[in-house]
Amino acid sequence: MKRYIMVFDAGTTSCRTILFDRSGCEVCAAQKEFTQYYPQPGWVEHDPSEIWSTQMGTALEAMLKADASAADIAAIGITNQRETTVVWERETGMPVCPAIVWQCRRTADRCDALKKDAACPPIREITGLLPDPYFSATKLAWILDHHENLRERAQTGKICFGTVDSWLLYKLTGGSVHRTDVSNASRTMLFNIHTLDWDDSLLRYFRIPREMMPQVCDSSCVFGASDPSLLGGVIPICGIAGDQQAALFGQLCFAPGSVKNTYGTGAFLLMNTGTQPVRSHKGLLTTVAWRIDGIPTYALEGSVFVAGAVVQWLRDEMGLLRTAEESEELALSVPDTNGAYFVPAFTGLGAPYWDAYARGTIVGLTRGVNRKHIVRAALEAIAYQTEKVLSAMREDACVNMSALKADGGASANRFLMQFQADILQMEVRCPKSVETTARGAAYLAGLGCGFFSSLQDLESLALPEDIFSPTMAQEDVQIRLDGWDRAVRRAKNWAR
Repeated sequence: MKRYIMVFDAGTTSCRTILFDRSGCEVCAAQKEFTQYYPQPGWVEHDPSEIWSTQMGTALEAMLKADASAADIAAIGITNQRETTVVWERETGMPVCPAIVWQCRRTADRCDALKKDAACPPIREITGLLPDPYFSATKLAWILDHHENLRERAQTGKICFGTVDSWLLYKLTGGSVHRTDVSNASRTMLFNIHTLDWDDSLLRYFRIPREMMPQVCDSSCVFGASDPSLLGGVIPICGIAGDQQAALFGQLCFAPGSVKNTYGTGAFLLMNTGTQPVRSHKGLLTTVAWRIDGIPTYALEGSVFVAGAVVQWLRDEMGLLRTAEESEELALSVPDTNGAYFVPAFTGLGAPYWDAYARGTIVGLTRGVNRKHIVRAALEAIAYQTEKVLSAMREDACVNMSALKADGGASANRFLMQFQADILQMEVRCPKSVETTARGAAYLAGLGCGFFSSLQDLESLALPEDIFSPTMAQEDVQIRLDGWDRAVRRAKNWAR
């Protein structure tokens, strides 16, 4: 009997491989970082070949740790950094240029122009996204514009485009499969989330040949099989999802209204909205969460630009902390912030404010405020920003939420999770295992190969959770939220 699902977790700074067993528990993992390139201010690039070699290295290391062979692995799942753009030659499998990473801002001017161009198709209506260099479309157009004859070669089928999942799938199958799943496709700004296909009007507008686009598949299906020379045998690849959608699936957020927040450097909130896309009027994005058996599930997404990064700033730039973990102890050592509010708008404010000119601000300072209060105010800011995104989701989707599923590094901070429950006035649930993103890819792959039988089968594998219930009075919550709103008003538009 096959014992494991293998997951390729291709992040922004490192690649990991994790093996999961039939109980949904991780058996072993291997991880290795890869190089970040910054050729010009605001530019971020990766070497696609290094991503591939790093990912394969961790796969072999994980198999060695588990004493597992290809015969022990039922399927491979892939989860990945989204939006990052890779272009390669179909015949040789060689990249034609560095990958342009989701963080790269080189096409910011092009995106500003899109908003003013009457000839531009209605991006928001077609894709559910706002024009932004974050997404793949302008990155791919830039590559085609800056490499001689590349567009012509792409029109003849000699050039492939893909996000990191497609790149790994192509290499893993020995160049025989050029596919992606709906969750990654929906982050390119080229995908029609209603027809669930590449949008011809956007492809024409950006002058991107359809011949270079990957085939779009369900998130859980047989995408292909591994080249036997790579892992010692043939292993089917049966699940693919972008990292945030995979985390939503790994948190078992299968019902409309269920929501998760990944507390990382930033915070990414996704809410399942069911089988129909919900148009946001509150500055959120509409995206495809996954598609299984041809039936799509959609989500609303909101991003907080600075979450765990504010704790890193206190540690590395201000010297107020020795370790990030110390923030919990300091925050608990004082009953409140002594009237201080910290708006960590270091790079502007994301959803629902969308103010690129906001800047970091600390207000309410008096002589009695000390470093403990500042640290507590920084952690509280993460919770306030999350509350604002969830309020926008609640209004957009007209649903009641009973609990927030939390994951990511900062979810280990018990003060933050309790304060988050208080500010939201609802439960916050944190799985004791932090591998929710990789687990989501494992569950999708397991469904695709029969390792797991159904969503109900997966729900029976729910892992133990720490549950934080609200204890703060509603009137105290409102006073704090009013103070946060006043602080944000003072941070907004600062740099204009």
